[in-house]
Amino acid sequence: MRVITGIQPSGTLHIGNYFGSIKQMVSLQNSNELFMFIADYHALTTLKDAKQLRENTIEAAISYLSLGINPAKTIMWVQSDVKEVLELYWILSSYTPMGLLERAHSYKDKVAKGKTPNHALFSYPVLMAADILLYDSQIVPVGKDQIQHVEITRDIAIKFNNDHGELFTLPKFKVDENVASLPGIDGAKMSKSYGNTIDIFTTEKALKKQTGKIITQSVALEEPKEYENCNVFALAKHFLTSDELEELKDRYKKGGEGHGHFKLYLKEKIWNYFEEAREKRAYYHNNRDEVCDILEDGALRARKIAYEKMEIIKDAIGIRRGKR
Repeated sequence: MRVITGIQPSGTLHIGNYFGSIKQMVSLQNSNELFMFIADYHALTTLKDAKQLRENTIEAAISYLSLGINPAKTIMWVQSDVKEVLELYWILSSYTPMGLLERAHSYKDKVAKGKTPNHALFSYPVLMAADILLYDSQIVPVGKDQIQHVEITRDIAIKFNNDHGELFTLPKFKVDENVASLPGIDGAKMSKSYGNTIDIFTTEKALKKQTGKIITQSVALEEPKEYENCNVFALAKHFLTSDELEELKDRYKKGGEGHGHFKLYLKEKIWNYFEEAREKRAYYHNNRDEVCDILEDGALRARKIAYEKMEIIKDAIGIRRGKR
């Protein structure tokens, strides 16, 4: 199956990103044809600092390579390196009813949260449709909040296919119900917008500080603790084997330890879990040319597919100069 996913170059990754998305992507690449692009065009809807966007883009590539994306198995590139996506975006705009975009929940939610409404934000689903349809993608892994965008993609593709034949593959969304939604240090869903994250790539001292801020109940040291509703336990369970999980439950029930002990335990588990990823990240930071080569190779492979697809699309809609 051909699977496609776009990742926003939004800066520092946290453990919620890893268990909510990245871990699944690493797994998918082993049994599927995985296409992964860094969505710098999409990022322009919120990020206007050129220097920051450039840095975030390379950092995103370094981070995903460090966390297990294998360029021998996955085609990874920067969205803007395949110009055909904008060409298809404009063509698809001609087949997209205004009402379809006006019903998009994501646009309404972002405006309600204070983002300035503009055309890019409004037409975001059309560019996403181009990202998906350009490569004949079959599966699009998304969170529940992105399901509607895949449905919009299907609606646009159906409208185009009705006019020109079955030229676009109709993608299906994939929502993994087992994907973890991790609590942040305040107990709400971990999110950079909430400022409640625990970062993957940080110093050991900073990690200790972040885990130390996790909100817990106030219980006397000698008293048993409830693990069921404890934010520390809710995070720790993602890093533990089944035996370690049972041992931690027993420590909670036994008493004699405070939540501070469990926070230190969590910090150690997180630090050790990402040790290999930190080593890879240090390597890629010292070999940025290699990262750029990986992205360029991915772009070449993606461009070949995109060019061939666009030749078919342009022929279907009449955008041809023809022979003289």
